[in-house]
Amino acid sequence: MRELLLSCIFVSVTLTKRIGHAWNRTTVAESQKKPKAGSALYSNSSPQQMFFEKDLETMFRLCFQVVMIVVTSLLTAGDVIGQIRRPNILLAISDDQSWIHAGAYGNKNVKTPAFDRVAREGVLFTHAFCSAPSCTPSRAALLTGQDFWRLEQGANLMGTLPKKFPVYPDLLETAGYQIGYTGKGWAPGDVRAGGRTRNPAGPLFNHRQVGYVTAFGEFLKSKPKDKPFCFWFGSSDPHRPYVKGSGKQSGKNLADISVPDFLPDTPEVRSDIADYLFEIERFDRDLGLMLEMLKKEGQLENTLVVVTSDNGMPFPRAKTSLYDHGTRMPLAVRWPSKIPAGRIVVDFVNLTDLAPTFLEAAGVDIPSEMTGHSLLSMLTSKKSGDVELLRDKVVFGRERHGWNRDPNIGYPCRAIRTREYLYIRNFKPDRFPGYDIDGGPTLDYLMQHASENSVKPLHRLWFQLRPGEELYDLRQDPYQMQNLYSNPEYTKTREELRTGLETILRQGGDPRIVGNGDVFDTYRYFSRPTGNWGKLRTLEAVK
Repeated sequence: MRELLLSCIFVSVTLTKRIGHAWNRTTVAESQKKPKAGSALYSNSSPQQMFFEKDLETMFRLCFQVVMIVVTSLLTAGDVIGQIRRPNILLAISDDQSWIHAGAYGNKNVKTPAFDRVAREGVLFTHAFCSAPSCTPSRAALLTGQDFWRLEQGANLMGTLPKKFPVYPDLLETAGYQIGYTGKGWAPGDVRAGGRTRNPAGPLFNHRQVGYVTAFGEFLKSKPKDKPFCFWFGSSDPHRPYVKGSGKQSGKNLADISVPDFLPDTPEVRSDIADYLFEIERFDRDLGLMLEMLKKEGQLENTLVVVTSDNGMPFPRAKTSLYDHGTRMPLAVRWPSKIPAGRIVVDFVNLTDLAPTFLEAAGVDIPSEMTGHSLLSMLTSKKSGDVELLRDKVVFGRERHGWNRDPNIGYPCRAIRTREYLYIRNFKPDRFPGYDIDGGPTLDYLMQHASENSVKPLHRLWFQLRPGEELYDLRQDPYQMQNLYSNPEYTKTREELRTGLETILRQGGDPRIVGNGDVFDTYRYFSRPTGNWGKLRTLEAVK
């Protein structure tokens, strides 16, 4: 398009110059003729010059009109083409799902045909991580494209997201997109306390009476046909509480359920995991119906579909922790008109990368304050495996999750994850970490059987005080259960990772590194005190 416009301008300038040269030659020729007294040259142009002048004027007008028509047509066509090429955007985000629990990752315990379809017809990421393993800050980081520690009150659960931090739905709306969300958008917290008049995810299409899929259909009906859309589908699945026994009732065989090594392998825990998996399947069912709705509307092929979660499964040593089951996310992306299908990418990505990806795909400038990096070049590449060499690590962390310590203080920590290692820095090792987890049958079992020899090590693994540093060799310890921070064989590795983490945090302006880190503990908790704090205070005796 740009080349055609430049060509038209070049033709216009060239013709104008040639006409001008012709005019100059004629004028000079006429002026060199010896005029006779009373001739037309002394008063007006000669008949020949008058004819040529009129001819030149007609030629110039015709040339100008032709060029303007062509340019106007190209500009109009450019607008249309731009509208066609700008993709619709559908973000489907589950609530508390670890990466491993999807069929595309080889899990046999859960059926996720919609997620698997997106992965099969697009790109499956194996090393995607959230910025923080807690609902509010994770969603805030995704929406703003910034690391959670840069978002002030937005870094805490039950906080607020100050208006000064731009979010991608607002930027897309300004650029002409129709935006909306259903279910759980940015949450939980107080939207208005940050100066906003609506949820950062956009206008709400309420699902409570009609369901997520119908709410999405209502959104599509409200959209002008020539307008691209950006929609946030935020399911509440698989967040607790669960209907106890729902997984087994859905047909799952508890004997087939895989239990991670950091949890006790008992019928109670297997049943709890089955209930969790059942809700993932319900989320996937809704996603599948939305994809079919888009196909029926003829919009699926030009829709950038992204499926992920906000943090890990709501079990001890998963959600709210910096171990893989808390931070590592499922991620599949589909956009048939642009993304080569059937690829698996192992590069490290952060959910903060999604906001700049959406903006670049829509042709919208990416704000300089976004710390995430667009995935578009990686998505449109034909490569699999390692695609971009610099994506060899990722950094994440957490602050306060729930009112589980008195007085309203968090468990601040940061981590750097590479292919081989996980290094964690705990800024307040004198605080007990195990308060921050949702109640349920698995937590109950750990507490009730804490004194049993088979359970005691797992109980302490989650609830005991932790040192200021943790280091795990993922090649030998995939569940991150053997802390090697004091092992002399890993001293060099620990120092390198510590330095690398601090450098990244300092560059990103993390208050825990540059100063005033305790400010996170002063931010208001916009809800009444809840959680497991009163219930778990007796665990402080665990050493």
